[in-house]
Amino acid sequence: MNYTAHDAFIAPARANSQLWRLAVGLLLISAVTVGWAVLLFMTLYLTAGVDGGPEWINRLSTADTPTSALLVLTMLWGLALGATLTVALVHRRKPRTLLGSRRFLKRHFVIAAAICLGIALISLFIPIGPDLEPGLDSSIWLTFLPLALLVILGQTGAEELLFRGYLQQQLAARFRSPILWMVFPSLAFGLLHYDPTVEPVVTALIIIATTLFGLFAADLTARTGSIGAAWGFHFANNVVAILFISTGDSLSGLSLYQMPLGTADTSMHVTLLLLGMTGTALIWAVTRFALARQGR
Repeated sequence: MNYTAHDAFIAPARANSQLWRLAVGLLLISAVTVGWAVLLFMTLYLTAGVDGGPEWINRLSTADTPTSALLVLTMLWGLALGATLTVALVHRRKPRTLLGSRRFLKRHFVIAAAICLGIALISLFIPIGPDLEPGLDSSIWLTFLPLALLVILGQTGAEELLFRGYLQQQLAARFRSPILWMVFPSLAFGLLHYDPTVEPVVTALIIIATTLFGLFAADLTARTGSIGAAWGFHFANNVVAILFISTGDSLSGLSLYQMPLGTADTSMHVTLLLLGMTGTALIWAVTRFALARQGR
């Protein structure tokens, strides 16, 4: 694994890489994220009123309408705000260092996103899983599309700033072992996708699948020295899963089509998750090859 660029990526974090700073930083990020969510809830109550507020809270629990889905995704923007404040206040470095090298940031983002979207489109021709059902009306979908893309860009960027930016940088600045700076943030990323409403074997595979994605994103970040490729990969993946084909009962409010997995048996869930992990691995491998051809 050629991680030469990773040294430059973590260099800004070396000066203040004490573990107590990391602990304080994680607490601050958690507090800011919760505060951001509370601010959004308060705004909902102020605009919807006492009677309409609880109704909006119920909508957010399923996010099965366009506006509620956008609000749920926007709540995750608090991660970016928290990470930005933390590196400035706790680690005494510039927030833009979370991005890594900006020389190829946009190019790597576009390459990874294009590869992910291309392979995802090809996979649509594989006849596996329940038949797709119509989701959001196409005219309404097109109306929400620009804002939805912007919100997903911010949501995926916020997660990458935290997991591949802040956590990976701070841990790598302190520890040489990839088990700590690559596996730990990826496992934390996977555990945050725990879903107690589905079968244990399914939720275990969801955690494994998202942890695997985190490992691939961490590798791309270490290989390129920026979060650009990981962010593009993440962005395109979420665009497909949120805007085109949703596979769950929640966060389906923006999707053009829906795959009714609620009626599928456990074996179908397992099959689709295994295929998803295979696709994720393929996207990572092709992206890594394409970036190597670029010289990074």
